[in-house]
Amino acid sequence: MKMINPFLLFLLLPFILNLGGCAPLPSVSEIIQDAPVTQQSPQILSVKGLLTPKQSKTLMERLQQSVDATDILQRYGAVIESVSESPLTKGNKATLLVDGPATYAAMFKAVEHARDHINIETYTMEDIEDETGRKFSDLLLQKQAEGVQVNLIYDSLGSYTTPAAFFQRLRDGGIHVVEFNPKNPLKARGKWRLAKSDHRKIMIVDGKVAITGGVNISQVYSSAPSGPADEKGAQLPWRDTDVQIQGPAVAEFQKLFLDTWQRQEGAILFQRNYFPDLKEEGNSLVRVLGSTEGEANRLTFVMYVAAITFAENSLHMTNAYFVPDSQIIKALTDAAKRGVDVKIILPGITDRSLAQYAGQYHYSDLLKSGVRLFKRRDVLLHAKTLVIDGVWSTVGSTNMEWWSFSSNDEVNAVILSREFAAEMEKMFAEDLAESDEIRLEEWKKRPLLFKIKEWFSQLIAHWSNTNAETGFA
Repeated sequence: MKMINPFLLFLLLPFILNLGGCAPLPSVSEIIQDAPVTQQSPQILSVKGLLTPKQSKTLMERLQQSVDATDILQRYGAVIESVSESPLTKGNKATLLVDGPATYAAMFKAVEHARDHINIETYTMEDIEDETGRKFSDLLLQKQAEGVQVNLIYDSLGSYTTPAAFFQRLRDGGIHVVEFNPKNPLKARGKWRLAKSDHRKIMIVDGKVAITGGVNISQVYSSAPSGPADEKGAQLPWRDTDVQIQGPAVAEFQKLFLDTWQRQEGAILFQRNYFPDLKEEGNSLVRVLGSTEGEANRLTFVMYVAAITFAENSLHMTNAYFVPDSQIIKALTDAAKRGVDVKIILPGITDRSLAQYAGQYHYSDLLKSGVRLFKRRDVLLHAKTLVIDGVWSTVGSTNMEWWSFSSNDEVNAVILSREFAAEMEKMFAEDLAESDEIRLEEWKKRPLLFKIKEWFSQLIAHWSNTNAETGFA
C-alpha cells in the first residue's frame, strides 16, 4: 500500500503558511430564521411581467397537487427570495442532458443554428486533439466568420494547461476572449492568496438557449475513455450531466455572463441582441442562482442547505467531489432521521484523491444517521445533481466541497417540475443500478491507513476554510 502522495503534502503547504483564500460561509439556519413567514406563494416572472399573487398561488397549488405532500416549494422559495434577486420564471423548457456526449450534441446543434451571438463561460477550455474538439473550435470560428459574435470567458486556473496559441487563434479569428483572474495566485491588499476561480459552465446562444451543468470544454468527454484507470488498469469514461433551458430563464444566465464579462474588464460588447423578446417554451418553473465572491453571495450553498432542510419525502443526490461542511452534514443527517429517503451517489474512482479522502472522513456519521451512500462503478463521476420530493431539481457546476461553497463563481439551475424531476429520478436510478452501497459495518473495517488519510485530508479542508483572508503582510 502506498503512503500519502507527495502531491498531497504539497497541497498542505499553503495552508500551513496561512495562504488560504476562502470566504466564511453564511449561517443558513439564521437565514431561514430571518426569512419572512408568509402563506403567500413566491413571486413568479412571466414573459409579460410578474404574475399577480393570485396567479402565482394558483400555479404553485397546481404544482403542489401533482406530487406527494411537501412544503419544499413554499418554504424553500421564501428563503431563496430573501437572499437572491434572481426571479422564479415560468414558461421554460428544461431538457436533461444525461451525459457528456448528449451535452456536446446539444451544444453543436445550438451553435450551428446561432444567428446573433454565442456566449461561453467555462472553467476548462482545452485544445482538444480529437475530432470532436477540433470540430467545436472550428465551428466557433466559422460562426464568427459568418457574422455571429462569439464571446468566451475561460478560467486561468482551470485552463492553465491550454497553450496560449489556442486562445490566440480564436482571437485572430475575431472571437472576443477573456481570461478570468489571469494572475493566480495573486497579491491583493498586501496579502498573498489564491485568486478566485470561475467554475461555471454556461453557453448561451442568441439569448434564447442556455446550457449549463458540469461539462467543461475538455477531451475527457471524447469517445475514447480518458479518466483515471480502474483496478484493472483500464481508463474510465467521464460521467457528467447538463441541462438545456429555453424560455424566460435564459435572460438570467445572460445577466450572469455579462456581469462576469464586465467585472473582468472584457471588451465593450455592443450591436448584439443579448436580450431578445422571449416566449414561453414549456411548463417548467426555473430559477438561476449564481454565486460570486463574498459571504453574502454564496447563493448555491444557501440553495443546497435550505433545500435539504425542507425535504420531506426523498432526497437523491449525485456529486463528484463530496466534502460537506458542518451545515450540510447536519441538514443531511437531520433529513435521514426524520424519515426522508436520503441516497447519495459518489465516485468510486476519482481524479482528486484529496477531496475523496476528506469526504470519507464523514461517512460514518452519515451512515449512522440513516443516510445511504453509494459508489458509482466503471466511470469517473463528475455530475452535480439533486432531486427532492419528486418536484424540486437542480443541475449545475457546484461541487459539494469548500472551494465551490466559499470561493468559486458557480451557477445552478433550479427546476420546479414534476416531469423534469421524473427524468432526474430515472437517471438517478440508472446510476444507482451501476453503484455499490457502502454499508456501515463494512466501512468500519477499512484499513487504518485509509482512516489516517481521511483525517489528514479533512484537516486540510478545515484549514482552507478557517484561514481565509490571512497571510503575509
